[in-house]
Amino acid sequence: MEIPRGFLLFCTLPFLLHAGSWDEARAQEKIKISYSSADTTNALYFVAQEQNFYKRHGLEVELIFIPGTITSVSSLLSGDVKFTNATGGAIASAVIGGANLAIIACHINTLPYELVVHESIKSAGDLKGKSIGISRVGSASDMAAHFLVRGLGLEPVKDVPITDVGDAAKMAAAFRTGKIAGFPSPPGIINLAKDMPYRILISAANFQKRFDFPYTCVNTTRTFLASQRDTVKRVAMALIGATQFFKTRREESNKIIAKYSKQNNEAYLESSYSAVAKLYERVPLVPRPGLELQIKEALAGKPGARLRFEDLVDENVVRELEKNGFINSVYGQ
Repeated sequence: MEIPRGFLLFCTLPFLLHAGSWDEARAQEKIKISYSSADTTNALYFVAQEQNFYKRHGLEVELIFIPGTITSVSSLLSGDVKFTNATGGAIASAVIGGANLAIIACHINTLPYELVVHESIKSAGDLKGKSIGISRVGSASDMAAHFLVRGLGLEPVKDVPITDVGDAAKMAAAFRTGKIAGFPSPPGIINLAKDMPYRILISAANFQKRFDFPYTCVNTTRTFLASQRDTVKRVAMALIGATQFFKTRREESNKIIAKYSKQNNEAYLESSYSAVAKLYERVPLVPRPGLELQIKEALAGKPGARLRFEDLVDENVVRELEKNGFINSVYGQ
């Protein structure tokens, strides 16, 4: 007996509707991602939101600003957010303290700093014997100071004294009064200061051989990674797509940076974009030497504590996206 086509359609319609609603529900998966600063080094999170890269991969993302690593890691562990950005060293310290975290990708793997000096300093020789300021000993600015001074062919401390100055306001005051001759700064930030004649003596973005330092890393809990690997993969895909957009679409990217940073200073936007676009990784793997250095520093003063690269990093998602051709397809190769 031939079954009427209308009857078949009637019978299959509920299944089709169910499948459609499942895809729609999947496309609206809601997650929260935190970021620690609204500067250009975190632009990929903002670009992914504004250019709908999250939505393309079935995610409805709420971006949450949480200043400070301790607070953001606490929010991650409590489940308030599912992903947070932090340096490799910050996550290493948290894991040593018992946190069950994993670094899944690092999109900037060096210190994104430039050395700002007084306008009168035109060469490494001019800087020799003069002090540069940092926020505090052991901070990212401290490491950047050592890195940048060595990049000039000088020896930190011996040739260029490094002074613990304090926060940004104290740094600006020390620079303006001549207490320090310069300081390491994230790209473009100095353009926001008024009436402070300066020059950029050296920038990490122009180094031929970079100083490995996992800086802008994507982190989640190992529990979430194990139970929601597909979500982790889609976040990684969205951020890789956003990175490619940022590196190739200057004007649109600068508008997004301006929106989130609430800064319309053209010099800041242009200089920070130019520096950071060079630093964003095409394949956001974690550099082992750089992270092992951060692990060593995190373990200092904690006798008996142990931590390996493998305890901290899970690169399987990024390696899968590299192997299956996704990253090449994003970059049109």
